[in-house]
Amino acid sequence: MFITQRMRLISILFVLLIISIHSFAQNDKAKLANEYYQQGDLDKAKDLFLDLSNKKKAIPLIQANYLNLLQEEGDFKQAEKFLNNALKYYPENIQFQVSMLKLYDLSGELDKREKYFKKLDREYEGNQFQLNMLAQNLGNQQMLDESIYFFKKGRKASNNPYAFALDLAAIYRQQKDLTNMTAEYLNYAESNPRNLSYVKNLFQNMLTEEKDQDYLEKALIDKIQRYPDQVMYADLLIWLELQRKNFFAAYIQARALDKRLGNPGDQSMRIGRIALDNDSWDNAIEIFEYVIKEYPNSRNFISAKSLYIQARESKVKNHFPVDLNEIRVLANEYQSLFNQMGPNPSTLDALRSKALLHAFYLDEKDSAIAILTRTIENSRSPRHLVSKCKLDLGDIYLLTDQPWESTLLYSQVEKSDKESPLGYEAKLRNAKLNYYTGNFSLAKDHLGILKLATTREISNDAIALGILIEDNTVFDSTDVVMQQFANIELLIFQNFKNRAEIELQNMLTQYPGHSITDEIYWIQAQLALEKGDYEKSVEYLDKIVQAFSYDILSDDAFYKKGVILSDHMHNEQEALETFVAFLKAHPGSMYAAEARTRIRKLRGDYIN
Repeated sequence: MFITQRMRLISILFVLLIISIHSFAQNDKAKLANEYYQQGDLDKAKDLFLDLSNKKKAIPLIQANYLNLLQEEGDFKQAEKFLNNALKYYPENIQFQVSMLKLYDLSGELDKREKYFKKLDREYEGNQFQLNMLAQNLGNQQMLDESIYFFKKGRKASNNPYAFALDLAAIYRQQKDLTNMTAEYLNYAESNPRNLSYVKNLFQNMLTEEKDQDYLEKALIDKIQRYPDQVMYADLLIWLELQRKNFFAAYIQARALDKRLGNPGDQSMRIGRIALDNDSWDNAIEIFEYVIKEYPNSRNFISAKSLYIQARESKVKNHFPVDLNEIRVLANEYQSLFNQMGPNPSTLDALRSKALLHAFYLDEKDSAIAILTRTIENSRSPRHLVSKCKLDLGDIYLLTDQPWESTLLYSQVEKSDKESPLGYEAKLRNAKLNYYTGNFSLAKDHLGILKLATTREISNDAIALGILIEDNTVFDSTDVVMQQFANIELLIFQNFKNRAEIELQNMLTQYPGHSITDEIYWIQAQLALEKGDYEKSVEYLDKIVQAFSYDILSDDAFYKKGVILSDHMHNEQEALETFVAFLKAHPGSMYAAEARTRIRKLRGDYIN
């Protein structure tokens, strides 16, 4: 009996071995057939596929390539025979079923297609998981309408109005159906507040055309009107308007959202700060003024009051020539805010702003030094404000020809705020000080560090100054030209601008055709702008655009010309033409997005 059992076990193992060997052989044969197909040797591939088409385990290995081959040759009958055989072995394989439906599509057998579609519709009725799988496979076969149909059936079966929102949105995107795509992405955002950031990123990447952004804006406004208690739509609309730099429209929504949420202007303050950071001063002024009037006893009042003055200050300082009477008014308002509210972080920061007006516009450096010193010594001054005031003091000592005092203060901040933006700013100012005083080698050492380990703004400044030094000292071992230019920049910083203008013109005469010429034109353009001589400023910028189109300042000059034409000369048509030409010449410029925004405004796309 023991021998009989042993013989039986050996027989079973032998059978399993034969099956295993046979299976490995089929796998190798399928692999070879697929290789022939990939290499374009279709006759050999077809013979092997045909031989394997009745082998159950081989069918999944050859299905995709064999079907493609038969369909490419138009042999739909053989393809149908193969799929029927495959479904005999794998009757519940959704991939094979979808392939059959696709086959009827390709062969034009519409009656069979309709009948098979209805069969699938009945077979998977109410089964959420299988309806999802069916829809996914239909989408993979580019049967998009059918995929949508089954995704919607799956949504119904799930009793979840948000189910499959991303899948449906992706299909609508393929179909360029903006209406339904947007609706499904909004569904996805509605399903979970945490999804909103993801949807914003998607919209930012996809809705690059103005008409698409306009559509989303209209869709969101409609949603807000229909569902006024749903905060998400207002949040998304605010985000959209900020992307378009339409700050007024963003403010209107933020103001309404503050009312709805019972906030004392929190959202409005956020938009105001963004508008101020983006030099949209009129909008910032209006927003902060609204918060001051609407919420006089709120936590936002002091900040709104301070930022309101700051926004007006920025506007005054960028309207040339600068009105010094207005500067005096602003300085007094900063002082009044401090007197009214007493010492706190916001009012002490207001005193700092007042000190800078005294130093750089009113030529009252002693007053500025006294204010900054008191602010530094005030126990209520936050640490970051103390560091900012030290940097300002360093700048003022540079105005008064005390560079050693300047570098001492800069170095203190470098040490106290190491590895922070303020520390990097201190290092940049030390680098500029070395540049002004002709120590170009040490300046480049500082700038090399700042290129890699700082904020984008400081990094860009460091790169620009580093390139300026490198380009204009590489062929001049004596550094004479670079030193003259640095001396002129120091004169400008110290507000000796008339002397600087004379020295710049002397350099053009003394060094005709020098590599620093475009830099001279750039500074001349800025000085002319500050004097209110807009035509002269544009003339200098045109010299850069025309003669130095290959150089680093070309896009800066081109864009700046458009800004002057628009903001100062109010020549809207020429400004529009300039920005359009700028985009053609410099599509990858860092100013490209802002140029597009300005084009839209000049065309009148925004009606507030």
